[in-house]
Amino acid sequence: MPSIYAEIEINGSRDRAWNALIRKERWREWNSFLFDCSPGRDFQLNRSVILAVQRLKGEPDTEFEAIVTVLQPNVCLQWRAIAPGYKNEHSLELQDVGWQRVKFTYRQTFSGRLSGLFCRFCGAMNSRASIEWREN
Repeated sequence: MPSIYAEIEINGSRDRAWNALIRKERWREWNSFLFDCSPGRDFQLNRSVILAVQRLKGEPDTEFEAIVTVLQPNVCLQWRAIAPGYKNEHSLELQDVGWQRVKFTYRQTFSGRLSGLFCRFCGAMNSRASIEWREN
C-alpha cells in the first residue's frame, strides 16, 4: 500500500505544536505540500474540510474534501478522503519526548484499485516530507 511518512522533533510544548497543526490557514508557512482551501472551517469530528496537495513546487494544487475521523486535542488529528476506487488517510500525531520537546509524526496512506497511480509520486513526496518547523 503506497504511503508517505515523516517525523520531526520540535523544540516547544505540545500545546504550541498542536495550535500550529490545527491552524491550517497557516500551513503554507511550514508545510511544503499540504494546504488549506477552507480557512473559515475549523477541524471538527465527522465534519468535512477542503484541503489541497501540491506534489511538486510550481505545480497546481489538487483540491480534495476530507472528513475528520479523529480529533484528540494535543494528541492526534486524522482525516479520510474517498473517491471511487481510491481512499486516502492522513494522520498527524504529537508525542512528548522530553521537557518542552515533541515528536510530530505525519502519515498518509493510499488504498483502493486506483491507489497504484500514487506510487509514482509518493517517493517524490517522501523526499520532500522533511517538514520545516519554524517558530511562529
